[in-house]
Amino acid sequence: MKTAYSLVLALALTGFAVAAPVRPAITAVSHLAIYSADMAKSDAFYTVKLGAVKRGDPEDAAGVRYYFNPRQFVEVLPLPANAAPKNRMAHAAYVTADASAMRVYLKANHIAVPPKLTTGADGSKWFEVADPEGNKVQFVELPKQLADVPVNPLSGHIIHVGMIVHDQALEDGFYRKLLGFRGYWAGGMHPEHPAWISQQVPDGRDWMEYMLVAGPEKTGIPAAMDQSNAGVLNHFALGVGSMEKTVTILAGGERISAKSDGPKIGADGKWQFNMYDPDGTRAEFMEFHAVIKPCCSPFTATDPDE
Repeated sequence: MKTAYSLVLALALTGFAVAAPVRPAITAVSHLAIYSADMAKSDAFYTVKLGAVKRGDPEDAAGVRYYFNPRQFVEVLPLPANAAPKNRMAHAAYVTADASAMRVYLKANHIAVPPKLTTGADGSKWFEVADPEGNKVQFVELPKQLADVPVNPLSGHIIHVGMIVHDQALEDGFYRKLLGFRGYWAGGMHPEHPAWISQQVPDGRDWMEYMLVAGPEKTGIPAAMDQSNAGVLNHFALGVGSMEKTVTILAGGERISAKSDGPKIGADGKWQFNMYDPDGTRAEFMEFHAVIKPCCSPFTATDPDE
């Protein structure tokens, strides 16, 4: 330790620059954390309808994790008394190879970071920052012993998370320039004005999606938007190989939620089917691969693994 310190000091005194921290790998979506006004109703949705495996929450004793595979889950938290109106999204989280190195990297790039990592009872390590619009983002280093989760017949892969964004250029400075996310596809209801901007994690094939909104606000849920529409935009997607098989399982088991839409082919050329949890957060089933030519723009990266 003393030798390493002496070397750094010697380099500094002799005018040699010390190398800037390097960003560690960001390999996948870890989870989406959402709020629930009724934890029992949410439990029924995530366990019975989506078939996720319920586990305790090492991050928050009041919360519950619903696993779709040993590495990915939806975290459901009780709605705080002081929660922002209409908002049910707590944070999005991504898997990093080294949470400590990621914290150092972001700090070196003038992002406000906590003074240290948090370590969960399962051995996972994480920290949380805010993106330029104030959305909470976590970086998670997986524990050595992963959760014991059986195969989910519906889906075992969260392929993307989506969130409300106001200023694409501002957010790109964080996600694309600083973190290295890569463009995947862009489109929307009006091809000439893409509103859904997808970018893959830099070292994997999962992606995050800007759900662009317009209005006088600079952050958060627009005043004119209700909770239902906010839940459509702040969402997560489960990858499936066959939409026919997926919907057959859901319908045959009487597991389709009270509110749902589809199946349909989206603007990206992929089959999708949407269900909604009791607070309106959208759970989107999406096939891994397009079956027709996508609208608006081509795919610029490889699809997620099945």
